[in-house]
Amino acid sequence: MLLPGVALLAFGFLYPFGVTLFAPPAAEHPDVLGKLGGMLGDAYVLEVAARTIRVAALTTVICLLLGFPVAYLISRAPRRRQGLLLALAVFPLLLSTVVRTFSWLVILGRNGLISSVLIDLKLVDGGTQLLYTEFALVAGLTQLFTPIMILTSYSSLSHIDAKLEDAARGLGAKPGRAFRSVVLPLALPGVLVGATLVFAGAVTAFTTPLLLGGTRNRTLATLLYDYANVKLDWSAASAVALIMTVLVLAASWISGRLSRVGAV
Repeated sequence: MLLPGVALLAFGFLYPFGVTLFAPPAAEHPDVLGKLGGMLGDAYVLEVAARTIRVAALTTVICLLLGFPVAYLISRAPRRRQGLLLALAVFPLLLSTVVRTFSWLVILGRNGLISSVLIDLKLVDGGTQLLYTEFALVAGLTQLFTPIMILTSYSSLSHIDAKLEDAARGLGAKPGRAFRSVVLPLALPGVLVGATLVFAGAVTAFTTPLLLGGTRNRTLATLLYDYANVKLDWSAASAVALIMTVLVLAASWISGRLSRVGAV
């Protein structure tokens, strides 16, 4: 019963992807592969790609460190409270990305909360700019995607019987050992799904990098927008989109490999 839907989705993805890559160069089909070859030797594009990967990877790690413990605590709360706690944890998903990103413009501004605290603690001087930095990008993207990590981690943790941990402790394992040996292996599928979704979302995010990164810290998504809507260079925009697609597919492949290794 899933076959028709899967076939439709595959056609919707593979057909335009194939046309973009293999159609003969023409006005309606720019030479994407030729442009891609040139970009791979462009220091600026490589710098933007490296920044995108760096920011996405760091965002994924931080979301995991923040989201997994929250999901674990929710999964071990009384059953009647889990729904409310989970709803509170993922409530930010109901807010517009623009609204959440604008809040960081206020918080990270020169007179914002974080800047004021750091200046009062004499950790930075008054001229330090937190906005339009990689720190701002990671902060905004972490807030954006942590609820997704909580959801996916909770989906695995909620199916792990707490009695398994109790049994491990009863056999002499310390709480940390029981957690590492019992909970983590069983929760790995949900964690990997969450990490893949967060990484893919961070690579392809547009609004948050545009507002918090500015022109000094472009990512591939904002670079694609610049090529498509400012320079009207559709072949370059398609090449950047191809790079983003490859990064997401690579993350999915790595996640699948780790999942199979963890299942052995």
